[in-house]
Amino acid sequence: MKILVTGGAGYIGSVVTAQLLEAGHDVVVLDNLSTGHRDAVPHAATFVEGDVREAAPVLAEGVEAVIHFAARSVVPESMAHPQRYWHGNVGASLALLEAMRATGVNRIVFSSTAAVYGDPEEVPIPEDAAVRPGNPYGGSKAAIDAALTEHARMHSIGAVSLRYFNVAGAYERYGERHTTETHLIPIVLQVALGERATVSVFGDDYDTPDGTCVRDYIHVADLAEAHLLALANCTPGRHHIYNLGNGTGFSVQQVIEVCREVTGHPIPAVRAERRPGDPGVLVASSALAQAELGWQPRRSDLHQIVADAWAFHQTGTAASATPAGERP
Repeated sequence: MKILVTGGAGYIGSVVTAQLLEAGHDVVVLDNLSTGHRDAVPHAATFVEGDVREAAPVLAEGVEAVIHFAARSVVPESMAHPQRYWHGNVGASLALLEAMRATGVNRIVFSSTAAVYGDPEEVPIPEDAAVRPGNPYGGSKAAIDAALTEHARMHSIGAVSLRYFNVAGAYERYGERHTTETHLIPIVLQVALGERATVSVFGDDYDTPDGTCVRDYIHVADLAEAHLLALANCTPGRHHIYNLGNGTGFSVQQVIEVCREVTGHPIPAVRAERRPGDPGVLVASSALAQAELGWQPRRSDLHQIVADAWAFHQTGTAASATPAGERP
């Protein structure tokens, strides 16, 4: 199958592209490199530098399905500049959907987020939980999910939204690297590498066992496998939504402790004020994805997730990543 991956020069997009190629697919990556890296695109993929709004000519070249990652994804930025998220995420995605309609491409897997649930009433969060995002980033993803539902109903596309939280780890030579890092595990590892003096803990007075925020961490290789399974579940006229997580929450303090164990570095931590829009606990239930997609998070141990990320940050290669289709 010929598949367009938007944002395929980014962290998750590059891993998904690698696994698609390993599975025998023909992959085209469309990325404007605003946050992605050209050298993260697997060599066997066709690379097109450009914006999502410029997807129509690429789609017209025999593309059969789209996996859509390209988006802004920083919660604090969305709070400070919400217009960037309505324009850059919602506007661009609507343009992509229109280009798909015009070129007859009728399958899409969308990288959504469990941030659409805001501060949930129930944990782990099921797919039928109320959608009430607490920040413009989550709001933009919820708006795109709603658009996918309408496009499935009106234009008979098959759509799957995958909602996930904190993604970490590495896969072969593909790992997480941002010009401005905002994710906890790589920030903590930067302290271990001597690139930062300390890690900030944003709030230690949440209603959690140790007072710090609890999040669901998923290995990027597990997450990528879910996207490949979702492709096969794109049903014309239907929009499926699945949460992805390992079902276990880890607090900020627990993450720091595991990073200390894996790296052997003391990793000084300092308390900071809460960030606007940060719920105390976010853990996803992936029971539906496991039942309907046959997906299993096989790398759910936090030590393995951190060890793969640590190995990538040191050497550029994951410590224990396994090629798609093989089982450790």
